[in-house]
Amino acid sequence: MTAPDSAPLARLVVEVRGAVQGVGFRPFVYRLATELGLAGFVQNGPEGVVLDVEGAPERLADLVRRLAEEAPPHAELTSVTQASAVPVGQRGFVIRPSARAGDKRVRVVPDLATCAACLAEVRSPSDRRHRYAFTNCTHCGPRFSIVERLPYDRAGTTMRRFEMCAACRAEYASPADRRFHAQPNACPQCGPELELWDGAGRPTARAYAALEAAAVALGAGAIVALKGLGGFQLLVRAEDAEAVRRLRARKQREDKPFALLLPTLEALAALGACSAEERALVASAAAPIVLLARRSGAKVAEEVAPGNPWLGVMLPSTPLHHLLCGAVGVPLVATSGNVSDEPICIDEHEALARLGAIADLYLVHDRPIARPVDDSVARVVGGRPMLLRRARGYAPFSVALPAGSPEPVLALGAHLKNTLALGAHGQAFGSQHVGDLDGVRARAVFAATARDLPALYEVVPARVACDAHPDYHSTRCAEEMALPVTRVQHHHAHVRACMLDHELEGRVLGVAWDGTGLGDDGTSWGGELILVDDAHAPGWRRVGHLATFRLPGGDAAARQPWRSALGVLYELGGAGACEEPAFASLGVVTPAAARLLVDALGRGLHAPLTSSAGRLFDAVAALLGLGATASFEGQAAMRLEFAVAPGVEGAYPMELGLEPDGRVVLDWRSLVRTLLEERRAGVPIGAVAARFHGGLAEGIARAAERVGEERVLLTGGCFQNVCLLERTLVALRARGLRPYHHARIPPNDGGIALGQLAAVAAALRAQPSWR
Repeated sequence: MTAPDSAPLARLVVEVRGAVQGVGFRPFVYRLATELGLAGFVQNGPEGVVLDVEGAPERLADLVRRLAEEAPPHAELTSVTQASAVPVGQRGFVIRPSARAGDKRVRVVPDLATCAACLAEVRSPSDRRHRYAFTNCTHCGPRFSIVERLPYDRAGTTMRRFEMCAACRAEYASPADRRFHAQPNACPQCGPELELWDGAGRPTARAYAALEAAAVALGAGAIVALKGLGGFQLLVRAEDAEAVRRLRARKQREDKPFALLLPTLEALAALGACSAEERALVASAAAPIVLLARRSGAKVAEEVAPGNPWLGVMLPSTPLHHLLCGAVGVPLVATSGNVSDEPICIDEHEALARLGAIADLYLVHDRPIARPVDDSVARVVGGRPMLLRRARGYAPFSVALPAGSPEPVLALGAHLKNTLALGAHGQAFGSQHVGDLDGVRARAVFAATARDLPALYEVVPARVACDAHPDYHSTRCAEEMALPVTRVQHHHAHVRACMLDHELEGRVLGVAWDGTGLGDDGTSWGGELILVDDAHAPGWRRVGHLATFRLPGGDAAARQPWRSALGVLYELGGAGACEEPAFASLGVVTPAAARLLVDALGRGLHAPLTSSAGRLFDAVAALLGLGATASFEGQAAMRLEFAVAPGVEGAYPMELGLEPDGRVVLDWRSLVRTLLEERRAGVPIGAVAARFHGGLAEGIARAAERVGEERVLLTGGCFQNVCLLERTLVALRARGLRPYHHARIPPNDGGIALGQLAAVAAALRAQPSWR
C-alpha cells in the first residue's frame, strides 16, 4: 500500500525508549512502516530506537499510534517522543546500522524463555533445527547473558564468534521471517555445539548424541553438570532419593531446598497445588522458580526440600533444557552449579575445577556466557507475583528514579543476597543476583559486576553508595574507591526499595523487619518503623521498633537459634532464664554453661542489644522445639511459618509502649509469655504458631495506626513469610490504612542496592550542595 503521489508529505523523527532492543522492535517497525507506505529508516541507538519517517500525515499518525498498541510482546515502551522535520525525499524503508555515540539509556532485555514457534521447530523431524539446543528468534533466547556492549547487536555479544551460514543470513535479512535481525540466530551448521565430558574433562559425545548420553546417565543416578543459559546447574532425577542425598553431601548443602525442573506444564499438577496466577508465572517468558504448595503424595524425594511444605518448580527456559527434560521424562533437581555459598560457574573449564568433587559428567557447549545469571525465584502473594531473587528472566532491572540524581551513582548493596545498582540519566539499573559476600569467589564476582554494570552503560560513577555497616565487604569496597561515599542505613534502604518498587513519593511509613542491620545508635536493628519524609531533613527517622533484647554470642545466633531463645527468656525473667523448661529441654548446653551465658547477658558481655524481628522468630521457633540450630540463616523462622495450623484465628497480645522521644515500642514480652503458657498447657504447636503470627500482625497494625501515616510499606526479609505478610495486610486494611508490599524488587537484601540509589537521589534533591 502506498500513498498517492499528490498527497502532501510530512516527516517525523520518533524516539522510543524502554525495553526496545533485543525484542524484535526494529523488524516490527520495518513491517509496519512498509505496510503504511512510509519511507525512511529505523535504527538502534544508545537511548533506544530512532525512527526517521516520511509520508502522508495521517499515515505517520497511524504509525505512532500503532507503535504502542501493536509492539512485540516483550517490548516495554517507557516513552515515545516525536518531532517534525523538513521532508528530504527519502525512498524506501530500511533498518540502518546501530548508532553508538551518546548516553546509554536503553534498557537491556532479560533472557527470554523459548517461544512456542522455536520449540515446534526443535521438535519437528523435518525442520533443519530439529533437536538443535540453541534455537532462538526475535521473541526468545539469550539476551542479558550474552550482551557485552550496547547497542544490542551481534558484534556486541558473545555470539560474534559464530558467523552465520547462508541459510541463517537469509532469515536474518528477510522482513517476513521472525528471525529478521535476530542477533543470536544460529543453526546446527553455524552455531554453538554441545559436548559431553567425563569426570576428567574428556569429550565422549557431541551434539544431540551428547544430550542423549547425559539423559541416560541421569536415569542411572548420575549427577550431571549442565552449562545452561547463565551458568552451570547440577542435575539429578528428583525421585531418586539416593542421588539427591549424594548431591547434598557433595555440594555441602544440608537442608536448603533444591529447585525442580519439570518437563512440561502438565507435570505441575502432580507436584503442587497451583492457582491460575501461579500457573501463568511458571509458564511466563521469564520462567522463574515458583514456590508452590506441595501436593500430598508428590513423586519427589523428601530430600529435595526436607520438612518443607513448598516446592520450587520451573519449566525449561531453553531448547537445551526442553530436549534434556524430554529425554529424561521425569522432574529433575536443578540447583546452582556451585559448592554452597559460592557463585555459579559460567565457564566449562572453571566448572571442571570447581565442580570436580560433585559432578559425574559435564554437558557443555561453546557459547561463552558474559556474566553469571542464576535462576530467579518468585511466589504469588495476593494474586500477584513477588520476586524473591531477581536474576534470569528479570535482570537487569530498570526503573525511573524520582527526580533522579544528576550524577552517576553506583550502589554496592548489602553483604547478604547482594545485588548492585547504577543510577544514571534519571534511571536505576539493577544488576542480577550476586549472592552472599563471604567467600573469595563471591567477592570476585561482586568486583566484576561492579565493573561490568557501569561499563555496559558506558557510565563513570561520580559517587558510590553503600550500607552503613563498616564490616560489610561491600562497604569496605566503597571506602576503597576514589569517590565520595554515601552510607545509607540498612532499613532506610529497605523502605526506599519498596517505594521505588511502587514508584511512590512523599511521606510513607515503612515497616522494615529482617535479621539484622546496623542502626544509627550502634545497636543491631531489625524490627523497625521508619518514617520517610523528604520534606524534612534528613528525609527519614526511626519512629518505632520491636522491644530490644540481648543476643548471647552476637552474630553466632543466626545459625544457633537457641541463643536468641536464651536472650528472649533473659529479657522476660532475668537470671532464671536458663531454668525455663522450654529452654532446658533443648539440651544444647549444660546447665553450668547456660548459667555462664546468663551471667554474660547480665553484664552485657559479647551480648549486643537487638530489635531484630528475625531473631525473635528464631527464639520462638527454638522454644517451640522447631530447631535449636540451623544450617542456613532463616531456617528456624521458616519452620515456624510452616508449623502454622491452617484456619486458626486469634492473636497473642502485643503491648505498645512509648519511649521518651515519642517512638513506639512493640513490646513482645506479653506475647511470648502467653505463648509459653499455652504451650505448657498442651495447646498444639500449630495453633501457637498461628497466634504468634497473628499477634505480630496486630501489633504492626496498631503501631502504624498510632504513627498516623496512611501509606504503610512492608519490607525486609521477614515479609517473605506469607503468613506474616497476609495477616499484616488484613490487619492494616481493617484499620483503613493502605499497605504496600514488594513485587518487582525483592523484599530481602536483594533490594538494598536499589534502595540505596533511591535514598541518595532523595538526599541530592534535598541537599543540592552534595552535587
